[in-house]
This record gives sequence, structure tokens and C-alpha cells, in this order.
Amino acid sequence: MNKKMNVRKIFLMIADALIVVVSALLSNALLSWYGIVKHDQTQGVALQPIRIVGVIGLSVLFCFFLLFVFGAYNKVWRELKARDIALCGLAVAVGSGLSYAFAAFMEKPATVQFMIANTVISVVAIVIFRLTFRSTVVELIHAGELKNEERDRTLIVGAGNAARMILQEINGARSDPNNPANVILPICLVDDDPSKFHTKVLGVEVVGLTKDIPLICRQYNIELVIFAIPSCTEEQRKSIMGYCSESGCRIKTVPYLSQLFQDDDSQQILSQVKDIRIEDLLGRPPITFNKKKIRDFIYGKVCLVTGGGGSIGSELVRQIVKYHPEQIIIVDIYENNAYDIQQELYIDYGDELNLVTLIASIRDYDKMDTIFEEYRPQVVFHAAAHKHVPLMEVSPTEAVKNNIFGTLNMVNLAEKYAVEKFVMISTDKAVNPTNVMGATKRCCEMIVQMKSQQGGRTEFVTTRFGNVLGSNGSVIPLFRRQIEAGRPVTVTDPNIIRYFMTIPEAVSLVLEAGAIAKGGEIFVLDMGDPVKITTLAENLIRMYGKVPYRDVEIKFTGLRPGEKLYEELLMDEEGLQKTDNKKIFIGNQIDIDSAQLTAQLDELHEIVETNDNDATVKKLEAMVDTFHHVNNR
Repeated sequence: MNKKMNVRKIFLMIADALIVVVSALLSNALLSWYGIVKHDQTQGVALQPIRIVGVIGLSVLFCFFLLFVFGAYNKVWRELKARDIALCGLAVAVGSGLSYAFAAFMEKPATVQFMIANTVISVVAIVIFRLTFRSTVVELIHAGELKNEERDRTLIVGAGNAARMILQEINGARSDPNNPANVILPICLVDDDPSKFHTKVLGVEVVGLTKDIPLICRQYNIELVIFAIPSCTEEQRKSIMGYCSESGCRIKTVPYLSQLFQDDDSQQILSQVKDIRIEDLLGRPPITFNKKKIRDFIYGKVCLVTGGGGSIGSELVRQIVKYHPEQIIIVDIYENNAYDIQQELYIDYGDELNLVTLIASIRDYDKMDTIFEEYRPQVVFHAAAHKHVPLMEVSPTEAVKNNIFGTLNMVNLAEKYAVEKFVMISTDKAVNPTNVMGATKRCCEMIVQMKSQQGGRTEFVTTRFGNVLGSNGSVIPLFRRQIEAGRPVTVTDPNIIRYFMTIPEAVSLVLEAGAIAKGGEIFVLDMGDPVKITTLAENLIRMYGKVPYRDVEIKFTGLRPGEKLYEELLMDEEGLQKTDNKKIFIGNQIDIDSAQLTAQLDELHEIVETNDNDATVKKLEAMVDTFHHVNNR
């Protein structure tokens, strides 16, 4: 700052000196031009070039002195007021008068006309210069402020190579006004290495530790936080992300080190910096899958996806398309969802994609039979199901009709038409179920395992995972709607915990499970530590720039019908086997008594046809010995 002030003072002094010199020369020239002063030695130096140099020197000296006395060089240009400019004019006038008096004392007087002309021209020039320059400076500063207002005041977390690369890209982008990096204004850095404290990375200072992020963001008016530690551990990332979310700022994050530059030929890091998503707060990297195995599994096959318009089903379709199937068939009972994914794929792939979209119910055996007969699918992904726990508690017969008997229709048709692989999507709620939905999904698993044990050409497999972030009926969309509507966020219990995964992870699990399946397996994803729903709600509120319990209330409403505090992924008797993917495990097959299960299904079918909810639940309890119905009303 002092260096800038000194440069400003020197510039002003040079400008003032030039104004005084030019004013004196102009005064002399005008007096001579209009003949006001004759060319006579006795009339002073008005027309004497040699003597005028001395008078000009005195004028410059005295004007500088008076300008210093009046504080003309200590003012910030943008703060100059009319009084300050008037004082500058007065300083020049007094300085000119003193220089005239001193010249007279030295017996080298200038004419009165010269003194008056020089004083008037100098004062006017000094005032005009300051008014003009102030206006120009203010406009430039205002333009700069507007430019900076358009840039996000940014805190970078981490002072290592990733931060340096980000700063280099930002600095390099200044010459290109269209570069998106220009919207970032780096203000400061934080790092947990004490040796980096108060050091600078490309001129940007490290001002604290990661635990200080909320305080630093307030002190420096930070708007954007960039998390730039791609090599940190899962636990470190989770902890630091918590500090970032507490800041109330928008958050962007650099991918994990293993993901950097995977698909980016430019080797630029800013292009890979993404807005933080709620799943980034789960504290683990995305799970990777064997794309080659999946490609070999899907390529050139006719693939059918039931529930293809739903959150899981539509993502299945999106990912399957990337592996170039011969044909993909979407089956869904809800035409709006089916239409949406159909149009999305048409926009993305056009005529390149052999896509069939059919409106049908898996409960209608005859309709599904005609679909299988016409299209002869080689791979079936069964995602269609009623999944909303509280709603299924109210309508257990509908849950059974759709989930159990819809699945039975599908496995029978897969067997009839010699489908190569049948992949059913299950849920962790099928483990020791306490609700109707979970019990129906456990029945579905038993049906699939039964078919596998019976042998045949079709390989039947089940995939089981926990809650899917962003899926229809999950807590995240609900929380978002509540926050955006300005309403309290509702959590059933302060201690409720759940395992979470992303929709792409869930779908990749389904695809890899299908690729490596031999028949009868239940594939389970290791999703790390469970997450408290209360913590998830608090973090989501902070991501909206609000403070939990102050800006947005969190209300605890009590467990819903059929809901339990925690979920399990494996039944005790299933055991656990490793696969090539360290995040995917296989539960051992449980022997299913085919005759007994078939008889129970026949009995269950007769009961649900009467729409007797209580009898349906009792029969489910008899069929699924791990089902202990909990009524939380």
C-alpha cells in the first residue's frame, strides 16, 4: 500500500510541476502575443527567457511547499471534495504570490500582469486537472469494483499443488475476458500445515487453518469456497467439508486424486472443479466399477428395464445406452416419467439409439408376455416396485400385488423366454424387515433365489443397497422443497441413521453385479459408515447459505409407520464373500424350499385378492420369518 501511495505522490508532483511550468510559459506567451508587456529590460522578465526560468523555478518550489502544507498529496483521489480542490487552488495562488514577492526581493521582479496571468492560469489548470482526474479515477475505480463485484470472493482450501494450479489458471485467464476462470477472485488460502501459515502462493496469503474456515469467511466476506485437497483421506474430507458447509458460502470441490484428469485432455484443474453436492458430505469417494466387464455384458444385447422411468430405472437406461446395446426397452406404468426419459435419450442420441418405450404394468402377466414374445430381451433389469414405506403401510395389499406378484410374473417370463440374465433391484429394508415394503422385497429376493436354485438357462441375481440420494421418495428432494419453501425441515428422529449412495453408484452396482453374476447371488455394496439424517439435514441447510435451527428450523416428527432407527445390509445367516471390487460383496445363498414358498405364494395371492390388509400382513409375517412388523403410529 505504501508503495502505491509513493507512486501516486510522485505522479501528482510531476503533474503539478508541469502545470506550473506550462502556465508560466503560457502566461508569458499570451502577454507577449497581445502586446500587454513590451520587450523592455526594465519591465521585468515577462519577455526575458533567461530570467523567466528563475521565476518558474520559484513558482514550482513555493507551489509544492504550499500544496504539501495544505495536504494536497495526502488525499485519496476518490475522496477528494470541493473544499479539498479549492484548497489546492488557494495553495497555488499563495505559492505564486510568494514566488513573485521573493523574485522582487531578489531584484529580479516579474511584471504584475505576468504574476496575475500566471496565478490565474495555474489555479484554473490545477483545479481543472484535479476535477477531471478525480472523475476519471472514480470512474475507473467504480468500473474495477463492478468487475470485482462480478467475481466471487474466493477462499481456497489447501495451499498445495492443486491450489497453485488453480491460481495459475486464474492468473492466466485475465487476458481472456470470456474465460470462466475470470469469475473467481482469490482472496486467501487455508491449510493445516503450520509451516505454511502467513506464506503466499502466487501472491495469495495463507491466513489460517481449515477449522477457521467459518470465521475467515465472515472476516474476508468470502462468497465461494474451493476445496482443493484432492489427496486427503475420506475422514479428512468429511471433516473439512463440515467446516466449509458451516461457512454458509457456495462450495466447489476438486475431485479425488484418483479422478483428476481422467477425462480431461487439457490437464486443467478448474474445468474439473464442481459445485459441491450433498453426497460430497458423505465423506467417501465415489465407488468405481469395472467398465470393461459391464461393456462385455451389455454390448449388442436386447435389454429390458422395468420401472424404466423411475429414478433408478431411468439412470439404468442412461448408463446402459453408453455400452451400445442392440436395443433397449423401457417398460413403465407411469407415462410421464417414461416420456421424459424417452425424450432425453432422443435428444442425446437421435436415430443412433434403438429405443422402445412401452406403457405397461408388471402386474399384467398377459401384457408382459406379449412384450417378451415380441422383443425377446436377453437381459432384464427389474426396477419396478412400490418403495415408499409409509404409503405401503397403509396399502399392504397393493405392495404385495405389485412387488411380489409383479416380480413373480417377471421371473416366470424370464425363465419362459430363456433370458440370459435377470437382475432384480432390492433394498436394505429387506434385511430383518419391520415394514410391509421391506417384507415384500424380501419375498422378491426369495423368489429370485428359488428360481436360481431350480436351475435353467437364466441366471437370476439380486442387488441390494441402501438409501439412494436424490431418488424419488428419498429425504433429499423433500428437504430441498422444505428449505426452498421457507418451511421447517422435518426429520423423524434425531438419532435415525441410514446408509447412502448416489444414483449412479447404485446403477453401476446393478450393472457390474449383472456382469459378474453366476446366479443366485445377492450383491451388497459397502457404503462406508452410516449417516445421521439430522446431520444430513443440517449440512443441506448450510449449503443453502442458511444456519440450522436459526434460519431454518428442524422439526422431529417421530418415526413413521414401519420405520426403524437403523438399516442393515446383510442378514445374519447370509455371510459375506469378497469380489474383485473391494466395495462389492456377495451374500451366500439361503436354501429356499420351493414347494413351500410356491404354496405360500398361492395362499398370499388368494388373500390379497380380497384386499384384506390385516390378513395380508399376517401372511407376510408367516412367509418371512425375519419380518417383525413395527407399528409406529
